[in-house]
Amino acid sequence: MKHIIPTLKDYYKVIENLPCKNRYTKEELLIPELLVKEEKQISIYYAAHNEYFNPKAKIFIVGITPGFAQMEASIIVARRCIEEQIPLEQIPYICKKEARFAGQLRKNIITMLDELELGTHLGLESTELLFGKADEMLHTTSMLPFATFVKGKNYTGHSPELMKSNLLRTEVEAHFYPQVEALKEAFIIPLGKCVEEVISILIEKGIIEERQCLMGFPHPSGANVNRKKQFELEKEQMMNKIRKFYSSYKMY
Repeated sequence: MKHIIPTLKDYYKVIENLPCKNRYTKEELLIPELLVKEEKQISIYYAAHNEYFNPKAKIFIVGITPGFAQMEASIIVARRCIEEQIPLEQIPYICKKEARFAGQLRKNIITMLDELELGTHLGLESTELLFGKADEMLHTTSMLPFATFVKGKNYTGHSPELMKSNLLRTEVEAHFYPQVEALKEAFIIPLGKCVEEVISILIEKGIIEERQCLMGFPHPSGANVNRKKQFELEKEQMMNKIRKFYSSYKMY
């Protein structure tokens, strides 16, 4: 049976019926109407920002799953777009642009990428522009496209292990693998060890090459207490990886 990935169209009416405001609580969003799938202690809820795909991207940043903060941000944007009567087909891009790695996550990603001087190799003053004027160069996604929770808490990639859960592995293979196939020339930045493990599987299968994957990049969450220490330990090898990749890369 073909795996069907829900789209905004499936949840349009549910989001339209939400009050239009700048913040939502978990009680308002973690509702049966937005539940995509549920199995044992795992619950997956719809988030509106991972539907848009940029096939021309040169930089591909990959997270594990949207947390509640990203889910909330994407629903806020989608609800506002509905209120403003923006056509359905335009909403996923707007949600992607505004909600991806929303808040401190995005700030931490930009700070680290700027320290690695990625922007210099891209001809950008700062990698912050990837999330703004230069976003035609960027694609972001999560291996699990929708907000995934275990016992009501943000899923971190462990307990259960991502690829050992039939439910989660199926989501990764249906959503993430096709995007990797479509962006084989992009420079891939996996956020954290859990994403790296899946990227390593794809390298072993020959789908992508190790030279294009920035291994060692810490998960940017503020909850990752070892983030700064890990970044400093891996900084030199990551800068060398970026330098080597772009020394032989033709961007256009």
